[in-house]
Amino acid sequence: MRQLRGTPASSGVGRGALVLLAPETPAAGGRIEAGRADAEIERLAACVSSAADSLDALALDVAAAGHADEAGIFSAQAAMARDPALAAAAETRIRAGHDAIGAIEAAGAELADQLRGLGDELLSARAADVEDVVDRIAGLLAGRSGRRPTLDRPAVVVAADLSPSLAASLPRDRLLGFALEAGSPTSHAAILARAYGIPAVVGVPGLLAAVEAGKGRNPEGSPTIAIDGDSGEVVIDPDEATARRFAGRMAEAARASERALAEADLPVVTVDGTAVSLLANIGTPGESERAIALGARGVGLFRTEYLFLERSAPPSEDEQTEAYRSVVEAFRPHPVTIRLLDVGGDKPIPYLPIAREANPFLGVRAVRLAPERPELFVTQLRATMRAAAVKGGPAGSVRVMAPMIADASDVDVLESLAARARSSLEREGIAHGEVALGVMLEIPSAVLVGDSYFGRLAFASLGTNDLLQYTLAVDRGNRELARYQDWLHPALLRLIAAAVQASARAGIDLSVCGEMAGDPVASLALVGLGIRQLSMATSSLAPVRRAIRACRLDVLERTAVGALDLPSAAAVRERFARLLGSA
Repeated sequence: MRQLRGTPASSGVGRGALVLLAPETPAAGGRIEAGRADAEIERLAACVSSAADSLDALALDVAAAGHADEAGIFSAQAAMARDPALAAAAETRIRAGHDAIGAIEAAGAELADQLRGLGDELLSARAADVEDVVDRIAGLLAGRSGRRPTLDRPAVVVAADLSPSLAASLPRDRLLGFALEAGSPTSHAAILARAYGIPAVVGVPGLLAAVEAGKGRNPEGSPTIAIDGDSGEVVIDPDEATARRFAGRMAEAARASERALAEADLPVVTVDGTAVSLLANIGTPGESERAIALGARGVGLFRTEYLFLERSAPPSEDEQTEAYRSVVEAFRPHPVTIRLLDVGGDKPIPYLPIAREANPFLGVRAVRLAPERPELFVTQLRATMRAAAVKGGPAGSVRVMAPMIADASDVDVLESLAARARSSLEREGIAHGEVALGVMLEIPSAVLVGDSYFGRLAFASLGTNDLLQYTLAVDRGNRELARYQDWLHPALLRLIAAAVQASARAGIDLSVCGEMAGDPVASLALVGLGIRQLSMATSSLAPVRRAIRACRLDVLERTAVGALDLPSAAAVRERFARLLGSA
């Protein structure tokens, strides 16, 4: 038995036969004779067309399985295959004497290296899309059929990495999960795993070596594997006790899922009758159905970045309107909070030329881009206002939230952009509705000077991930600083308490949309501090509902007041966990 640890990528437990997917031997490039360039360019064009058509077909298959948003991965890859810039880069190399295989591989490698060089995890993951597209084209040039892979039995797939198209092509009726030595939770293979409910663990150091070592110890036996997509645990050839432990986890997960659905309609109230609203954080319209099934009463954070990434130009106003409207219609009459585009130096996109910054998390991003690119935000605001014209929803049920607000001057910018959007729609006679304007509180200064501008807004929402990062000067992605990365740090609680008081004075709604809201123990602290709207990942709705229903508000309030003077996050967490344990 060999136990390893990776990064959780898709929830669930998988156990069964281990199938190792070895990477295909790369198609070998070479040189061409003088005078063959035109013929080679024509051969490349034919294979590019065929590759793009097959990606379009894969997109249709994924959409037909009920995953329209994930189908966009392959539509985007098809567009990437047809990108004239990629073809032109390859053609230049062909005319310099390379064959089509070598030319397209070199052009793709250059583009992938550029994406990885930007230093952003999301765009580094997108480099895998470039490589996937290029491998498909090169394979066709080399005469490969491109047939889909098969599994002859139910199995957990192990690989160095999985391309998006390979992940989507694996037979889902036999795929029990996958474990990858490389990859990240933002990779498209991980996104697809989550969409299909397939357990997955990525970034497992030493995975392939452990598999090979297992073969050496038992050359005649069939290897087995167990993976936990929630903890990141991977066990190769588990012993009997470990196999029983994983079987127990699988049964427990099935019971928890059934219980969560059964409890979805229970009111979220404390024992002494105080109601709390639980909302969902979503990243695509396709997540709405699951959130509603699990009891979300609205959307507290609709991240819109998915619309703007993986393309050569920003989405049209009509495309954005349709995306926002679909979520508004799904959740009506409950509120939907749409976050304005949050990209910049830390999340660069090709059509936004932003200079590299030494510290992009503190740089030109989100609403700070507005002075340079106001049309991006005006178009997005117009789309939200058009989506707000949906019949059957109360006025103000569509909310627009600006991230990275530092002080009142940023609210001036937000109001100016909204006024431009509204007046242009009125001038053009386009139907639209009212949207409620609010801000995301993720910079300490925005909380500390909240009294100077809260009265101009309809709501504010605490983005506790960045608020903690900026309060403690801690990179939340740095594992070496994990001891600081607890939302129950007294400094953060004091900022939250200040925001609660300032919002009450201004008479505006205050919610929490950071991951703190989805932590059952931390949610009790938030309720004790006076927060009555919590927005979280759909998987957190059930445990947070149970935690709140098990406690009394007066006890939570007394505990929260005392927590402000405790010396550490660990001490605060212990105190609230004790309440939950005794409930």
